[in-house]
Amino acid sequence: MKKKLFQNYDFEFNKNEKKLISSFCKQALKQMENDKQFFAEAKAFNSIHDKINSESDRIKLTKDEKTRLTHNIKQNIDSIEKQMKGSFFIKKWLMKSLYNQYLSLYNEHLKG
Repeated sequence: MKKKLFQNYDFEFNKNEKKLISSFCKQALKQMENDKQFFAEAKAFNSIHDKINSESDRIKLTKDEKTRLTHNIKQNIDSIEKQMKGSFFIKKWLMKSLYNQYLSLYNEHLKG
């Protein structure tokens, strides 16, 4: 199987996916804003946040932005899944919606 030479980083997110990515980027930026160690990640998430909040229907990400977003969302999915396994019914029920949103976003747009 041949690997593609050029990959398309244009995405068309719906309203809910844009809102989810926007809040994810805000949360990531709050955690990284004062630490110089995460300067590149903060810059990428700031750029993603600006592009998501633009009025454009089609969002064009760079390879670095897509890679960082994919990696962090995958980590978030794994973390939520781990928390759900060790929690009681009510917490599982509350987290299930967020887990499904992240999983859907990852599988539809970012995987592969």
